[in-house]
Amino acid sequence: MSKTPRIPIPPEVKKYVLERDNYQCKSCGKTNQQTILNIDHIIPIAKGGSNDIK
Repeated sequence: MSKTPRIPIPPEVKKYVLERDNYQCKSCGKTNQQTILNIDHIIPIAKGGSNDIK
């Protein structure tokens, strides 16, 4: 099984995702004032997730 290669997330995509999610973690609900937020897949690609913005 071949892995899907990791690509750098462009800054405009990071900005879009953070704004879309109101600067809040989708897993725990913490805001960017409570923790350092990272952009990643909610469902890992290895478990059927995708690279699409939804």
